Amino acid sequence: MNGTPLKRTKRTFAAIGAAVLAWPTVAHAYACTTLRPDWDGTPASAVGETIGLLTAPMGLFLLAATVMAVLVRSQWGGLVAVLLWTAFITFVTMADSDGQRTLAMAEGCVGPPTLFIATAAAICVAIVLYTMPRKSGD
Repeated sequence: MNGTPLKRTKRTFAAIGAAVLAWPTVAHAYACTTLRPDWDGTPASAVGETIGLLTAPMGLFLLAATVMAVLVRSQWGGLVAVLLWTAFITFVTMADSDGQRTLAMAEGCVGPPTLFIATAAAICVAIVLYTMPRKSGD
């Protein structure tokens, strides 16, 4: 009674559980047809994903809001633009409750959003630096 059969049983159940979890499901097979129906099969890159997110309607709206805040040099407009950029980044990265985006990234039709996040962060820093008040003595 050294417990060897119990260890083998645990390993067997662990192997079966891993096989079941790795088995492709309907959601895995149709992640790209749901998120990117016109995907041609070429893997998406970080640059392509960044361009796609910046030219999406929300990205274009945020770029326009950024330009308006910078042209008017409004601190409040800049604050609103930074908060909207933050909300958009949050939506892109965390609004994946059913795991479709993660599965689509694994399939290759959706690229990683890291370059987009870095670009949006750089835009936000530029907004803050450009719209902050200047000293009157300079």
